[in-house]
Amino acid sequence: MDRPRRTRSVLAALTAALLAVPGLTALSSPAQAADADLARNGGFESGLDGWSCTAGTTVGSPVHSGSAALQATPAGSDNAQCAQTVTVQPNSQYTLSGYVRGSYVYLGASGTGTTDVSTWTQSAPDWQKLTTTFTTGAATTKVTVYTHGWYGTGAYYADDVSLVGPGGSTGQPPAAPGGLRAGSVTSSTVALSWTAVTGATSYAVYRDGAKVQTVSGTSATVTGLSPSTAYSFQVTAVNDAGESAKSAAVTATTTAGSSGGTSDLPTHALVGYLHASFANGSGYTRMADVPDSWDVIDLAFGEPTSATSGDIRFTRCPVTECPNVESDADFKAAIKAKQAAGKKVLISIGGQNGQVQLTTTAARDAFVSSVSNIIDTYGLDGLDIDFEGHSLSLNADDTDFKNPKTPVIVNLISALKTLKAKYGSKFVLTMAPETFFVQMGYQFYGTGKFGGQDPRCGAYLPVVYALRDDLTLLHVQDYNSGPIMGLDNQYHSMGGADFHIAMTDMLLTGFPVAGDANNVFPPLRPDQVAIGMPASTNAGNGYVTPAEVTKTLDCLTKKSNCGSYPTHGTWPALRGLMTWSVNWDRYSNWEFQHTFDGYFG
Repeated sequence: MDRPRRTRSVLAALTAALLAVPGLTALSSPAQAADADLARNGGFESGLDGWSCTAGTTVGSPVHSGSAALQATPAGSDNAQCAQTVTVQPNSQYTLSGYVRGSYVYLGASGTGTTDVSTWTQSAPDWQKLTTTFTTGAATTKVTVYTHGWYGTGAYYADDVSLVGPGGSTGQPPAAPGGLRAGSVTSSTVALSWTAVTGATSYAVYRDGAKVQTVSGTSATVTGLSPSTAYSFQVTAVNDAGESAKSAAVTATTTAGSSGGTSDLPTHALVGYLHASFANGSGYTRMADVPDSWDVIDLAFGEPTSATSGDIRFTRCPVTECPNVESDADFKAAIKAKQAAGKKVLISIGGQNGQVQLTTTAARDAFVSSVSNIIDTYGLDGLDIDFEGHSLSLNADDTDFKNPKTPVIVNLISALKTLKAKYGSKFVLTMAPETFFVQMGYQFYGTGKFGGQDPRCGAYLPVVYALRDDLTLLHVQDYNSGPIMGLDNQYHSMGGADFHIAMTDMLLTGFPVAGDANNVFPPLRPDQVAIGMPASTNAGNGYVTPAEVTKTLDCLTKKSNCGSYPTHGTWPALRGLMTWSVNWDRYSNWEFQHTFDGYFG
């Protein structure tokens, strides 16, 4: 979270000269009888079916023909590429063409086995046809065709993309997988694994006869299941020629439901941070003036006396900085009034400036003692962990998130378990990590097998995993973030619903850590997950409009209005939204609160 007394620096703007791509002028000879258009859904009439896009959607206007076209918007370090892989024949000539409009639109092919090609236009105020040709290499059986724009130049459009040439040999579908077995089971998930099939490029997972997932490896975790319920699972193998027969079925029964630290929150909750120890441009907001819509109020922040002391102090904003600050007595009375109305009030530890490194057991014990003192003094409901910066970092030999070795990780887990045990089942425990510490773990974990990586990468995963049965809410900060790779193996950038959908889908689906299919971070329950968003453009990078918030919720809870990212489930029990902050939302006339209230009622 941004600590208001410090302005987070903005990433330096990308400055790159456009490199003119040489025009490719030779058109193919007239198509032979065996030639065909190999591009799938080149007119985008079936949405983005067949295409993988970083920032694309389909629109009904403008179109070149038919009823739909692609619209894609470059942003930041993303050029909004849309691509698909096509089966071709070796030593064969192909003509790639498409109609585009907008500024700086590119059309090209890669993986040709000879010379990859592209063609482009600097300005196409109306539909303009781009065409290029290439010849495949002696061993080439697949090429990737793509279109993209250029950084910061606005949306572009594409339609009627075609790749004309000899069709590739599709061969035969693979054999059915064998060895299907069920692994770990929870009240809402079942982990599956099976034996690899020669020639398979992916696998489809079926639950009670309905396809629920497609994965590239030989394991999957099926989520969104009901407690104490028996399910039947099968798997098929897939390649370009089609899908195999289903495997033999395996059955598994989910465990009984557990409260898991839900702590009687409403079905859908609004979480916000209240600037309680400082003032900034948003102004000070008294506890009694926080509207009833806010279900969880995190007091920002408790901070350590030194980075490694473990001694956490919470100091309320002084009158000199916050002229309208209430007295301690009024503050405590307002907390009790919120709790009487069913709200939860927590102390949040850390923030941008509050580095907390529990390097020793003495620091661990000081953390437990000092945090307990804050909770008892103000009569709070629990604790929020908002460790940022260099608070959590993995030692070089710490490679298994399920069995951490690093002292700052081990001691934090121990401290949180102690606090949970001390205060009992109603103790509210939440966490607000940045994407770098959680979802980035899909690609990288710690320093990596060969060293050289940032040791903080994925460092929250062992903490979340160890506390998953005690965790009330995980609300990752989907802001102030660089591009993050989703489960579609595409990078997703802040600024729209796509980023929130992809990041949340990863938490609810689970993911292999550092690409290891045998080391999967299991999914959280949907009632344990809220989505972190900035309340306004002043609050942090990554603000999205109310319309994009609604699209995010529609996709995740109803599987509608989803855009280009293929989610792995539907989660109507998603707990809700978190924002930085209550103060900034008040400054913006309660836009975020009104969006939440309008959606969930």
